[in-house]
Order: sequence, then C-alpha cells, then structure tokens
Amino acid sequence: MKATKTLFGILTLAMALALNGRSGTATAILSGFDQQTLDRNDDGSTGLVPIGFTIDFLGNTHDSLYVNNNGNVTFDNPLSIYSPAPLGNLGTDIIAPFWADVDTRNPDSGVVTYGTNTVNGCLAFGVDWINVGYYSEHADALLSCQLVILNRSDLAPGDFDMEFNYDTVQWQWGDVSVGDPPRAGFANGTYGFELSGSGVDGAYLDTNQVTGLINNSLNSSVPGSYVFYFRQGTVVVPEPAPITLIGAGLMVLAGASIRRRSFIQPH
Repeated sequence: MKATKTLFGILTLAMALALNGRSGTATAILSGFDQQTLDRNDDGSTGLVPIGFTIDFLGNTHDSLYVNNNGNVTFDNPLSIYSPAPLGNLGTDIIAPFWADVDTRNPDSGVVTYGTNTVNGCLAFGVDWINVGYYSEHADALLSCQLVILNRSDLAPGDFDMEFNYDTVQWQWGDVSVGDPPRAGFANGTYGFELSGSGVDGAYLDTNQVTGLINNSLNSSVPGSYVFYFRQGTVVVPEPAPITLIGAGLMVLAGASIRRRSFIQPH
C-alpha cells in the first residue's frame, strides 16, 4: 500500500479565473515538448533534468528540475506523493499544473514527455501529461495537461513566463486517493499560490461548465490556458484579472502586498 502524508495549514492565494467559452477546435496544448520520455510508471520521476536556462522562482534560482509522473515538477528532490495537499505545506519549490495520482502503466494511457522548443521567439522547456490515466492502471478516463516555462532573460536575468495548458480533464483521483481532489498552482516552500477550485471535488473536470479547467483561462484568450509572469523573483498579478484571497488573515500571514500591476513579494 502506498504511504500517505498529511499536510496541514497553507498560505494560499487563489487566482480567480477569467471565464471564456471553449470552442470546438481550440486547443491550449503546445506541440514540440516530446524529445524525452518518462517510462510507464506509477509515482515515478526523472533524474535531474536541465531546463536550458536559469529562472528566478520566487527568490530561488534554478536551472534544472525533476519531472514527476503525478502532474508536477520539483527542484530540490523528486516527489512521489500521490495524494495532493496544499502546496505551501510541502516545504519545497514545486510547480503543479495538475497534482493527482497519474498512472501510465496501462498501454492505452499516454506517457509523460518533456523537452525544449521555441515559443514566440523564446527558448522554452515543457512537460506534457497527454492522455494519461490514473491509479490503478486505468485508462477509461484521461488527463491532458502541460507545463511550459519560457525564458524571458531578455527582460532581466531569471525572468520567465509560465503556462498551464489543459485539453482534457476526465478524472480527478485514483483508487486509493478518493476524496483528495487535484491541486493546481505553485509554491516556494513558504507559501503557495493555487488556482481557484484547487482541492475542490469536481471543480476541474471538463463537465464543470463554471470552474472546469478547459472552460476558463487566465491572462490568455485561449480557453484552457493559464499564463503567469515571473519578474525579479516575484509573480506579477496581471490586470484586469481579479484576485481572491482564500482564508482569513492570509494577507497578514503571507506578508504579501497585493495590488493590481504590482508584485507579490515572497517572505
């Protein structure tokens, strides 16, 4: 039986979604991030993978990461935990487009791929969880999501853009993680940012017309695409996207100054 881990408390900023209708032909997934493959597995990870450039992630500098099968990447150590929990409690840097119990052992499941490409003239590193199944070896419902990190050192050393892209979200947990909905966001080991609906039963599924990930976007006109800007070690809150704080006293606890066209300062 898999080991479990309980995490308590979180400093979370939930970024509200800009609602859009999804067209029948549109897809948020970008092509070209498939040079390397993580073999079929459950809860596995790659070794340390070079990004191809250096990023300043909320005050921490990285030029490599671990690609984890369960819908996330980490920087200090691989992560095998399959039951998602508040990102700010992990005590490590993590980027999680869809942290959930991915299992690619079924031959009808896709496998996790990763690599580099050029996007809008910028060198980019991406990870694809395309048509992947869930534990235990199921492929009757699938997930297709993507992480893309774009080098923006043309603006300042360490600056980057980041995209969470979604095309299909048909499942939300595995056989032994029932009741633990997926988490989507990022954290620097001190506090976390999570998209609205993170950790909420049914919130991210395609069938949810209100909060389903393919039915919304952030700072993008493409349904299913969520774009974040990291500048000088902070994440920029884009205007006109509204901001929602979840939990009493979070502003004081996080020590964050939250204003439109401002930076969210890590503390």
